Amino acid sequence: MRIDFLTLFPEMCERVLSESILGRARQAGKVEFHCINFRDFSLDKHGHVDDAPYGGGMGMILAPQPIYDCFESLYDPKSEPKPHLIYLSPKGKTFTQSRARELAELDRIVLLCGHYEGVDERLLEEIVDEELSIGDYVLTGGELPALVVADAVCRMLPGVLSDASCFEEESHYSSLLEYPQYTRPPVWRGREVPEILLSGHHANIMRWRREQSLAVTLARRPDLLENAPLSESDKIYLQGLQESAKKEI
Repeated sequence: MRIDFLTLFPEMCERVLSESILGRARQAGKVEFHCINFRDFSLDKHGHVDDAPYGGGMGMILAPQPIYDCFESLYDPKSEPKPHLIYLSPKGKTFTQSRARELAELDRIVLLCGHYEGVDERLLEEIVDEELSIGDYVLTGGELPALVVADAVCRMLPGVLSDASCFEEESHYSSLLEYPQYTRPPVWRGREVPEILLSGHHANIMRWRREQSLAVTLARRPDLLENAPLSESDKIYLQGLQESAKKEI
């Protein structure tokens, strides 16, 4: 897979993309990253990429020309399909694990990192395929959200993690939050690891983890249960938790 970052701060992106799992995946050829500074495509003699908004208002708006020309340089429209372009924006649809899985099926994506008060709407209408947000808050620029998207997507790619189970049991993969995890020592500050995890009984451990995952999701993110693939035993267990909670009130 190839992921391109259109950014004013390519060095910032490169630092993250060269470390940890992403860095190892890059070195192993599992994913290809390119960070392009769209300021290099400005036709302004001073390299300006922004201007004041029409109609007045605070801040500056990113002009369409540098970004458009930067994007156009990435592929040959006569022989290559248009890469899927994502604009990271607080107005975008909330990024989810399911969307990460879908994007991981693509051969290539381009992430546009905005700044200032946003991007000229005409550019968005012309070339952007979708807008994504990583949460209901505003950041200084789109680099951090773009890196979040890249990280979540790359974890889904074959060979990036040692085994698919590394991400299939994590929070949100199956619309459930992850069960509690423990490691050595078995007792820490008087708190003991649940006995069942020390039993060596695989089936019982798997059942305990499933029940814990259901309980954590019900308590913290009950909205996720609406789309979770639940078995009849899952539903019975959740019903029992809900009835117990009612009795305690």
